[in-house]
Amino acid sequence: MTGPRYVYAVCRPFGTPLQSQLTGIGGAPPALLRHRDLIAVVSTVPEADFGEEALQAHLEDVDWLAVTVRAHQGVIDALTTVTTPLPLRLGTVCPDDSAVRGMIETHGDDFRRVLDRLEGRVEWGVKLILEPEPAESAPLAQAFARSLHERLSRHAEASRLHAPRMPAPAVPPGRNLLDAAYLVSRAHSEEFVELVDRTRDEAPGVRVELTGPWAAYSFTGEEAR
Repeated sequence: MTGPRYVYAVCRPFGTPLQSQLTGIGGAPPALLRHRDLIAVVSTVPEADFGEEALQAHLEDVDWLAVTVRAHQGVIDALTTVTTPLPLRLGTVCPDDSAVRGMIETHGDDFRRVLDRLEGRVEWGVKLILEPEPAESAPLAQAFARSLHERLSRHAEASRLHAPRMPAPAVPPGRNLLDAAYLVSRAHSEEFVELVDRTRDEAPGVRVELTGPWAAYSFTGEEAR
């Protein structure tokens, strides 16, 4: 391979092959670069787009960024079906294979600690959206959001609350009451999903949205960035 290496994730060695037709950023297939007991998932990208100055400019291009995020996420999603990946920050680029190995050598202990903590676990996302309702229903809905988060947290190994965001224009109008991530073992994921499904009719006027399973983005910790 020649050219800069885009690094999607770090993981332990795994036996199940990735999809043969999987492509990453720029249509390049991802490759596995091993260093000691860890693997970096990489693909070669053009210097013209991923050199330091070019990359900074591209990150301000909404259309380019959307395409890049989809490609990045596609590789992470594929990895999540065969192993427990530690996703790296979007736009992690090294000049060559030697630099990728150097990154693993420098941060390897942090990577291993996070991978040990995430092994066999996935992230589920839950959002609560208050549909347009009379104002007096809001306190009840907020109480439901607090109660649901407490219940889901008891069935998860860890949880993270994100600042609620307003829905995108394509989503029916409403107020975002809860935006949370839950770290759940694969073995208990079906039970977690069933728990969320049982809550959908508990609070009229509140829409419950479940997404996942994802790689555990919300639980990597700053030491892994």
